[in-house]
Amino acid sequence: MDIIQIVGLGLLATVLALVLKEQKPMFAFLLTAFTGAIILLFLLGKIGAVIRVLEELAIKSHIDMVFLKTILKIIGIAYIAEYGAQIVRDAGQEAIASKIELSGKILIMVMAIPIIKIIVETVVKLMPA
Repeated sequence: MDIIQIVGLGLLATVLALVLKEQKPMFAFLLTAFTGAIILLFLLGKIGAVIRVLEELAIKSHIDMVFLKTILKIIGIAYIAEYGAQIVRDAGQEAIASKIELSGKILIMVMAIPIIKIIVETVVKLMPA
């Protein structure tokens, strides 16, 4: 029941952050950021297991690993951008959080271009001349 541990840690950190916010807002923010990092570290093993399963499926399906790696990078960009934006929002910087999200979306589009190109080329080849 990993989720119980994660929720417990989150609730404990929330209570501590609320208490600290009155006296030392900077420490409350640091506690929040640190808690997020701990939760992320806790999940790294699970993320690794998912990636290994996806790699095995790609190999069995004879899918080019470049596609899988690109998709995993895109997913990573999305999660990292969201995580960073949430931390910045917690610090009260909505404008910067929006820029982080926009940057993540642009980087995702850049990473997706090779896949989109291959899909379009494949569709064009299938069309009668």
